[in-house]
Amino acid sequence: VPALAGLLAAGHDVAAVVTRPDRRRGRGAALSPSPVKQAALAAGLPVTDRADDVLGAGVELGVVVAFGQILRAPLLGGVPLVNLHFSLLPRWRGAAPVERAILAGDEETGVCLMEVEAELDSGPVYAQVRTAIGPEETAAHLRRRLAVLGRDLLVTQLAGGLGEARPQSGRPIYAPKIHPAELHLDWEQPAEQLARVVRAGRAWTAAAGQRLLVLAATPEHPSPGGPPGSLGGTLVSTGAGGLRLRSVQPAGRAPLDAEAWRRGARHLTALGP
Repeated sequence: VPALAGLLAAGHDVAAVVTRPDRRRGRGAALSPSPVKQAALAAGLPVTDRADDVLGAGVELGVVVAFGQILRAPLLGGVPLVNLHFSLLPRWRGAAPVERAILAGDEETGVCLMEVEAELDSGPVYAQVRTAIGPEETAAHLRRRLAVLGRDLLVTQLAGGLGEARPQSGRPIYAPKIHPAELHLDWEQPAEQLARVVRAGRAWTAAAGQRLLVLAATPEHPSPGGPPGSLGGTLVSTGAGGLRLRSVQPAGRAPLDAEAWRRGARHLTALGP
């Protein structure tokens, strides 16, 4: 959405918008359009969920942002395409660059404006912008910041001409889609690593046999004592140090402040496995 808004604000003629099909947002709910589709329709732009539809729309340049699908021929050969990718390529090519950067403890990331090629995120780079990752920054917050940085980079580059793209340099590191099992909080791990999992989003553990999402948490030292997973108030013992729960979401309930949740679960002595 920021990239589309930036292009329109800069006066670019947007011929068509491609986004995912409408989806249901809840059990039995009606189909809902994506935020990109809503923004495009509000601007009076034609919208489709089939990428190849742009082949007949008189498009001079296609801009790809977090599209989530592999683009193939004949589109690749029919329309010049650039992509805003949320990493410093060739580090974190693939579907989950923001989450992988946080899980790895990276201190810096950025946005690359690159040429789209058949191989995943391998194209030469026109320009990039770097930014520090905050020590407690979540993937959701970082993604929003990168979207704005990418918008500004895109508009600036288009205003002056894309120029010459340079081949990526260095060893590629891939960022596959995050599997739910990777977000399980293994209390044998150090508190600092577990905090990164929480920052990646949708981290979970078990409480009295029910899934408990941990929405916000910070590492603390020392540990409350006891084996990993033991609870001392809202502080959980880990393999090294303690993890202070800040916000949680029990199964079937709305998010809760961890202190409020703990008052209702005062007899609970441990989390996991």
